[in-house]
Amino acid sequence: MSSHHIVREKQEPALLVLGLDHFPEELLGQLLEWSPTVITTPHTAEKLNMRGIKVDWVISKGEEGIVQSDVKLMPPGDNTWAATALNYLIANHYPAVNVITDEPAFDDLLNYTGKIDLVIFQGHQKIYAVSSGFSKWKPAGDEIRVLNSTKGLNYTGLEQTDPDSFKTTHDGFFTLSFEQAFLWLAEGLD
Repeated sequence: MSSHHIVREKQEPALLVLGLDHFPEELLGQLLEWSPTVITTPHTAEKLNMRGIKVDWVISKGEEGIVQSDVKLMPPGDNTWAATALNYLIANHYPAVNVITDEPAFDDLLNYTGKIDLVIFQGHQKIYAVSSGFSKWKPAGDEIRVLNSTKGLNYTGLEQTDPDSFKTTHDGFFTLSFEQAFLWLAEGLD
């Protein structure tokens, strides 16, 4: 890192690691590049430790998963692991979080859209919530999937290939509009 790059705390998205099965090692390295705050579960903390990755917080009721020095405990109380971490991040003014998980709980995470920028990585896909009027540039032939039911879905720059799948029709922007507050989109990482 050159001397003119200063990374302030909380400038980069925090990293919440709930599961690592089938997650590309190279992408994990990219997400860790700017030393984000790393929050994880006891089981995943052990996997991260085996890879030499420093953990900041472990969501746990006890000492399980504490395999490194200077790791803080985040007791979940009655919340899920994801809710515990997201409540902490929002309360401490983190603007964004990348979540690596094997099985995203979209209903649980939907409560946090609009409160923190949330990007979910599951296997070889990137999932994020968008609001109506969303547009993004993609090359022709890229696939986009809509992961929740929609009301009044309108789109440009896409053609529907399955009930929840779309393909970009050309290099350029596609747009989505719909009636509900948020929509979960998935795109491939490959």
